Amino acid sequence: MPDKKTNIAEICFPEAKNIMVSGDIHGNFNELVYKLCVQYKLTDTLLVVAGDCGFGFELQGYYENMVKRNDKRMSKANNWIVFIRGNHDNPAYFDGKTFKHRRFIAVTDYTVLKACSHTILCIGGAISIDRQWRKEQWLKMQSENIYTHNNPIRQELGRNVYWQAEAPIYDSKKMDVISKEFTVDTVITHTAPAFCESHSKDGLKAWGKRDSALLADVSLERLIMDKIYNHLQQHNHHIKYWCYGHFHQSWHSSINDTLFIMLDIMEFYKLS
Repeated sequence: MPDKKTNIAEICFPEAKNIMVSGDIHGNFNELVYKLCVQYKLTDTLLVVAGDCGFGFELQGYYENMVKRNDKRMSKANNWIVFIRGNHDNPAYFDGKTFKHRRFIAVTDYTVLKACSHTILCIGGAISIDRQWRKEQWLKMQSENIYTHNNPIRQELGRNVYWQAEAPIYDSKKMDVISKEFTVDTVITHTAPAFCESHSKDGLKAWGKRDSALLADVSLERLIMDKIYNHLQQHNHHIKYWCYGHFHQSWHSSINDTLFIMLDIMEFYKLS
């Protein structure tokens, strides 16, 4: 629940004995639960998905049915899954209320998780390099009456393939509050600081020919993560782990005593 004094959501998992982080899942919710509970046979585990979960490509009922389908298995294993916003996610799901269940929750940016003696800061968002194509697809779908079946109560939860408010946001006020109220040791984001991998521009320049602002916006996305990192450094948070997805590759490196971990699609990493 959000702290009334700080307006920062804090969620505690006192029963958790393990913390896992996953890379992008792109809508493969059932496969994620199977991997967690059956393939790896994990129990008493908090799993955090570092963005591109896949919320918004289907109607809201699809995600509610996913919960019903997997609730028994998750409860038996005593596991929880927290979802962080990616660029391929509808931000409307990530308010801490719209998708909130006993075993599954999509959290707002700047949520703080506490489990297994870790204090974890969660911040989502990134830029879709294919956003121009996605915008064009959406217009085409509308003209062909595809994906136009919106929820009559919550129009913003209708099906889509692109959401304009996809970028990460640097909120200095929330960072100040977090620095005063918490001692963060782990950060989980969708994208990463500029000094981390991936630095590859493969594909980016090609998409940039159709989207004149793309290269600048992608650079700004990484600089926002730099601001978050610098704020934490300046306020003496000793960050042990920084996990992220987005780039569909696997990489890790220790930089200034922080282990930065880039996770591939559906790749798991266990925090010690």
